[in-house]
Amino acid sequence: MHPSYLKSFQNGSLDKIIEKTFKLLESCSICPRRCGVNRLKNEKGFCKTGLKPMVYSYMTHRGEEPAISGTQGSGTIFFSHCNMACVYCQNYEFSQEGKGREVGLKELARFMLELQRLNCHNINLVTSTHVMPQILGALKIAIEGGLKIPLVYNTGGYELPQIIKLLDGIIDIYLPDMRYADEEQANKYSHAPDYRKHNQESVKQMQSQVGVAKIDEEGIIKRGLIIRHLVLPYNIAGTEKIMEFIAQNLSKETYVSLMSQYHPCYKAAGIEDLSRRITYEEYESAQTVLEKAGLYNGWIQESGGLKRFLGTNIKSV
Repeated sequence: MHPSYLKSFQNGSLDKIIEKTFKLLESCSICPRRCGVNRLKNEKGFCKTGLKPMVYSYMTHRGEEPAISGTQGSGTIFFSHCNMACVYCQNYEFSQEGKGREVGLKELARFMLELQRLNCHNINLVTSTHVMPQILGALKIAIEGGLKIPLVYNTGGYELPQIIKLLDGIIDIYLPDMRYADEEQANKYSHAPDYRKHNQESVKQMQSQVGVAKIDEEGIIKRGLIIRHLVLPYNIAGTEKIMEFIAQNLSKETYVSLMSQYHPCYKAAGIEDLSRRITYEEYESAQTVLEKAGLYNGWIQESGGLKRFLGTNIKSV
């Protein structure tokens, strides 16, 4: 099963999408913030990123969902900065404080090819929203250099559906967060106005492109959607409403990663509602909600950080 982007490269559509998305940087409108700055001239808006992307690190990562990391690891590229500002960000050193360095498109393409040479199953683009045009530019160079493993679009989920639509035929694996069911909570804790609206419409667009995750006999995803949901204290995330949305608007076969690792990072220690880890009872309640919604594919986390697969729905590819 070949990555979709190879066909887009061969028929010329990748070139057109690169041109169109770079044009959007002229008055930046690639995410819901629509800052309007001219990033082609290195002006910076909310994401504090100009023309060149910033990269914190790239590595073989074995701590993702089992279908992503597999047996050889996921080829993960961590981009600096973000279009969200979560007060509890666990990657705050680079996502919020901007540690990392600027790289050109050729160097970014080299990272992709190096990760492929390390036998990674995929290229995992972490916090990719605000540098999506640059990623596509580097992708073309990497394809010319022999890239042939799938891309994972790993996002906090604060996306514009019309921008996600442009990625049809390029991205094979979507890994979005569904972080909040309530707009007030999203704005309060992640400074992300209208998060729920944009998030839900974008995830629906992702689903329409790649469908339910297709996982091979070795447990590796080749194409499809996996949704992450981080359980927060006091049900700040609105877990039940999110699971109901997935079951009713996507598919009950949707793969969901129910994440338990919340702990008070960054500014969260000074915020009463976020100043503690979740309890066993809170996570157990979230599992019950998952089951009640009829969502039987995905992973739950157990003591020691181990992930346990929920379902038996292995898709042949």
